[in-house]
Amino acid sequence: MQKEAMTGRALQLLLSISLLMLASSPAVAVEGAIGRPVTGMQITPYAGVIPPDPGFSWQLGYLYYGGSIDASRDVPIGGELAAGLDVDFSLFLATGIYIWDTAVPRWNFASMFTLPYLAVDVDAEAVLGGGSRRTSDSTSNLYDIYFAPIIASYHVSELEHWSFALYIYAPTADYEVGSLANPGLNNWTFTPSIGYTKLFSGGTLEFSALAGLQFYTENKATNYQNGEVFTLDLHLMKRFSNHWGIGLVGGWIEQLSDDEAGPIVEALDGFKGRSLGLGPAISYSHKTASGSQLDFNLRWVNEFETKNRFDGNAVQATLSMNF
Repeated sequence: MQKEAMTGRALQLLLSISLLMLASSPAVAVEGAIGRPVTGMQITPYAGVIPPDPGFSWQLGYLYYGGSIDASRDVPIGGELAAGLDVDFSLFLATGIYIWDTAVPRWNFASMFTLPYLAVDVDAEAVLGGGSRRTSDSTSNLYDIYFAPIIASYHVSELEHWSFALYIYAPTADYEVGSLANPGLNNWTFTPSIGYTKLFSGGTLEFSALAGLQFYTENKATNYQNGEVFTLDLHLMKRFSNHWGIGLVGGWIEQLSDDEAGPIVEALDGFKGRSLGLGPAISYSHKTASGSQLDFNLRWVNEFETKNRFDGNAVQATLSMNF
């Protein structure tokens, strides 16, 4: 990178934060009206960059989401139909990343693994077969583990980069038919993704984009098959000499095919969902006297133009430190 751009070590930390953000998805359209992605939460700082410095990195992250679907729309969840849903969840993540030592010109490679913990509360005005009663459910437990066997980054130049990855969710969390709040989705999810980063103004202005396509296996407990989901997130950040940065984050989620689950989904016209979201982001980066690098990122995204998905707000914070 040019002198004005980030150093290799700082880029390694930013990649670590980026991969942590990619892992920040909940356990609740598709079945439950959220699926894996949250609007605007997939994009990362420097989404196209894997730095050349090999080694391990560890990070912590937090994601909060609160949203609702009004009672005029039935939602398939836990093998039942519910109406008037409100959801609040907190997702805590611990991520380990390894950047491989490679001498291949213009290419760098990494692998990652995330252990997530979920706390979720769900309220419904009515559940099909239960009359007009209001019901609630909550759970706190480990969420489905998340990993990427290989992430590749191609460096077009010092200021332009692409990344290619396959992210995988495994159905490791508990799942109970009939529960409104489940800590997992009870399916495998495969997400091939392409990232892009372009730096301007000597590396102080960053534009990144991330596109992904999510493929779900069938939930065998409910015989529910989610349709494919496309995500596109954009990230613009201006960084200053005082270690702070300000920017914007935008997200688009679009379900490309109908869900399949027999008469329930047929009555809901396939339950294809979409959403758009936009919000501010800030960053802080600091190198201590001992040589440790600290990076903090915070974003808030407000959803709008939603269909067959929760309509709400998401807040995400990530912290990374290398010694």
